[in-house]
Amino acid sequence: MQSRPSKQPHNHSIAGHSFAGIVIERLLAFIRTIQLLQKALPIRVITVGKNRSHGTQLLVDEYAGKLNYYCRFEDHLVRSNPKNAHDVLAQIEGEDMAVMNLIKPNDMVVVLDEVGENINSKQMADLIGDAGSTGAWRLVFCIGGPYGHGIQSRKRANKMLKLSSLTLNHQIALVVLMEQLYRAWTILKGQKYHH
Repeated sequence: MQSRPSKQPHNHSIAGHSFAGIVIERLLAFIRTIQLLQKALPIRVITVGKNRSHGTQLLVDEYAGKLNYYCRFEDHLVRSNPKNAHDVLAQIEGEDMAVMNLIKPNDMVVVLDEVGENINSKQMADLIGDAGSTGAWRLVFCIGGPYGHGIQSRKRANKMLKLSSLTLNHQIALVVLMEQLYRAWTILKGQKYHH
């Protein structure tokens, strides 16, 4: 009579840890890494201009409410020509100083300017999605006043983008930006807003 090898349970452990435990631990570490890489940075939009029209403010408020679902959102309006200068360069300098006071050292700054890089909605989504892995604490978009951005804002910019080849006043640029920020988040989340 031949002896059969005894069936012993397989020991799926490595140094005292079960195989399933190791897989779960690595999976959780992977999920934590993904969450850190896709960290939703707060977004601040700084616009230089005069008081907004009622219609513009309604649209800004509507998109701000939608954006707050995805990330913390702040909207700041810097008064155009804060020093009541009669000289264009002095006006730009005063607006530039007011904008720079709202930007912190750890912010990722995107200046919207007619000479900036032309991007599409998917690229805007990539910019927002990748911003969390840059080490920045907040993503700041700046819309300049009637004469554009000052020297300090341009130097501080991590990225310069243009919303359109057309020249847009600050209220129209703001509405376009707000819609594109919302569209970017729907792209990132795979929602059906963007076709």
